[in-house]
Amino acid sequence: MREGALKFLRDRKRSVKQTDVGEIARRYFVMNLFDGSLALLGVVLGSYAARVEDPLVVIKVALGVGLAMAVSGFSGAYIAEKAERARELREVERALFFNLEDTAFARASSYAALLAAIVNGASPLVAIAVASLPFALTLLGLMCFNHAVVASAISIIVLLFVLGAYMGRVSGEGLVVNGVKALLIGGLTATLLLLIQAL
Repeated sequence: MREGALKFLRDRKRSVKQTDVGEIARRYFVMNLFDGSLALLGVVLGSYAARVEDPLVVIKVALGVGLAMAVSGFSGAYIAEKAERARELREVERALFFNLEDTAFARASSYAALLAAIVNGASPLVAIAVASLPFALTLLGLMCFNHAVVASAISIIVLLFVLGAYMGRVSGEGLVVNGVKALLIGGLTATLLLLIQAL
């Protein structure tokens, strides 16, 4: 059983190398986590603007938005990647004059599409956890609601900075510069949402 599990892991690792899915999955993860973070920042500050004071309501709305993004991210990425991998497979088959169906390359392509979809679908769950934790503490009586709103918003903005810094590291453009760019996007979103409250 152990040998079978090790073989499975080796095959998956080989598939990642063959298809460059690691880079694609990383890009999907960052992109959808960034989108999810901004969406949940909207949920938190929008709830505050609407004078919602029940932490459970905020958590449920955050879960609803996050899960919708997860399903959308998974299905959208899977359909797109599956189509792209099928196109690549057909191009290779035409170049080789050989049917690659049921080969290791075809299986690697299918695995790549699935892995990219899973990563894209799972990334908003991180944003859900970050946004919801302060409100969970409020439910436990460990934090007041207004403090939870502030803590949640700050946590999301910090997450945006980390994502920006990570993208800066990957691109070689600088951690701080890209982190600040992401921070400004989060700050602009927060400002617009707070302006809605003043209407």
